[in-house]
Amino acid sequence: MSAARACALSDLVQDEAHRVEIGGVAIAVVLDGNGDVHAIGDVCTHGDISLSDGFVEGETLECWAHGSAFSLKTGRPLNLPAFEPVPVYEVVIDGDDVLIDPSVTKATA
Repeated sequence: MSAARACALSDLVQDEAHRVEIGGVAIAVVLDGNGDVHAIGDVCTHGDISLSDGFVEGETLECWAHGSAFSLKTGRPLNLPAFEPVPVYEVVIDGDDVLIDPSVTKATA
């Protein structure tokens, strides 16, 4: 699969997560306070909860149900109860289009 249009850049609200689905893959798209756009798996690895219903703070997205915060850059959980990372996807901005390929995850260190 190649990159597909996830949403319009103008659809995103700073420091809020926006849920999209591409090819059956749920993705949380976030415009952070620095103006960077991130895309991570939308399902919390602790409790099968939609992360896009959670809270954005800096470069993290916190699950509203149990409080696990995930790095928007690496997908790694920063606190318990989650201990498994969520996938992180490359984002391409083309004009007002946010493009994501859900079949390719970012390599994170």
